[in-house]
Amino acid sequence: MARSFNGQVLFLDRSDINTDEIIPAKYLTEIEKEALKSHLLEDLKLEGFDCNDEQLKKARVVVSRKNFGCGSSREHAPWALEVNGIHVVIAENFARIFRQNMFNGGMLAIELEQEKLDSVFALRKYGVVNCTVDLPNKTILFSAENGESLSVKFSLMEFDETLVQAGGWLEFADRNY
Repeated sequence: MARSFNGQVLFLDRSDINTDEIIPAKYLTEIEKEALKSHLLEDLKLEGFDCNDEQLKKARVVVSRKNFGCGSSREHAPWALEVNGIHVVIAENFARIFRQNMFNGGMLAIELEQEKLDSVFALRKYGVVNCTVDLPNKTILFSAENGESLSVKFSLMEFDETLVQAGGWLEFADRNY
């Protein structure tokens, strides 16, 4: 399954955004990803954020702070992002299980140092920011609507990249086992 790792950035300028905020626990009985679509981030408490805003509907990349995806281990959190067309989350670090669930689903969980993230967050003052991930070269280009841009390098473990390129764990297993 071909995924896009490019698009408009949604900035969530807070650490410790947990899986209950990504998708509330009351939706964990859902087994179809589509049922999660309208509930993404509906319980997130963050100044200036509205889960019904057009900004969330247009987002294809999330940029956040430390410990993204902490809390309960559930694959519903990456599913809720995926069904909304968000295939990339960039943060200083991730909760281990959330991070692996992203890669298992063929999505990217990219870790950047705080200094790089601070520079990315600074682009917000120039309006809408778009992101282009060059996976083979491990580079991300952030471009603001006023023309300001920032290019950053990232690293990725080889097997995680393999999972992403395969489209996720199931696709990888189907091809290799």
